[in-house]
Amino acid sequence: MHIVVNAAMSADGKLSSRRREQIAISGEADFARVDRLRADSDAVVVGVGTVLADDPRLTVKDETLCERRLERGESKQPARVVVDSNARTPEDAAILDDAATTYVCLSDGAPVDRRMDLAAHAELLTAGDERVDLLRAFAALQQQGLERIMVEGGGELIFSLFEAGLVDELSVYVGAKIIGGRDAPTLADGDGFVADFPLLSLESVERLDDGVLLVWSVDDR
Repeated sequence: MHIVVNAAMSADGKLSSRRREQIAISGEADFARVDRLRADSDAVVVGVGTVLADDPRLTVKDETLCERRLERGESKQPARVVVDSNARTPEDAAILDDAATTYVCLSDGAPVDRRMDLAAHAELLTAGDERVDLLRAFAALQQQGLERIMVEGGGELIFSLFEAGLVDELSVYVGAKIIGGRDAPTLADGDGFVADFPLLSLESVERLDDGVLLVWSVDDR
């Protein structure tokens, strides 16, 4: 399994404002790049916080890219995955539509009634007691044949993936905008590291739109 974390952040490292509202950070060239990255993935993953804040569909927009997936013998759209320990994903969330298969990763502590509601719209994977055990959850995704994984946020999930040693590549678009705010989400939130910091190797730098695309590989863990 190869896991790529992809994100767009402001020049001061914020994913959105302190109100958790979606803010346009990149432009058309980066949107097209993200669409290609999705099309090359078996699954696109987000945390439930991103679902609640942005209600994304996480589908490939370019029909030509969809056709190429079909020509390769793949589904028209990559699978979608929500990491949602307590089953907070709304039943009417865009990510639960019928455009693609959706998996919701839950913990054992998720309420039974919410499980039943979500089971009508998604494939449920249970891993972990009170929080999703990411190692077990991603192993279960791999058993479903999902090898090329794209993670699109948010900061809590990204930190947890780095903490679990699951990230292989980090791709970040840095936009020409300052958002600020001590409570605004950053690329990697969570508890933060105080030792054994994950180390990266810079693979490429590309000017894109009014910002820059940075691609790192994660050093062997």
